[in-house]
Amino acid sequence: MAQYLMSVLFDSNDLATDEEMAAIDVFNTQLQADGHWVFAGGLASPDTATVIDGRGGEPVFTDGPYLESKEHVAGFWIIEAADLDVALRLAAQGSQSCNRRVELRPFLTA
Repeated sequence: MAQYLMSVLFDSNDLATDEEMAAIDVFNTQLQADGHWVFAGGLASPDTATVIDGRGGEPVFTDGPYLESKEHVAGFWIIEAADLDVALRLAAQGSQSCNRRVELRPFLTA
């Protein structure tokens, strides 16, 4: 089984509607029942972010998102799937459940 990050992309700071949250809960329950669930979470809006650069001596802390963009990561799932085809199917279901675009990326293996 490989692990994948499914990032939820959104162009607004609006929270999920009650209907979207209900669909996400159903999807999460199914991921758990089918053994694909590792972890998931929603994120606060990008304006709550702090970027830390500790590369040169004293760390520098900067308020705000790393990138200025129309879209941001609103939440994520970490899943386990037997192969890319299964992960793509799950990402499509996740996108449908949360009513947002989803980016799927595999974790690197050592």
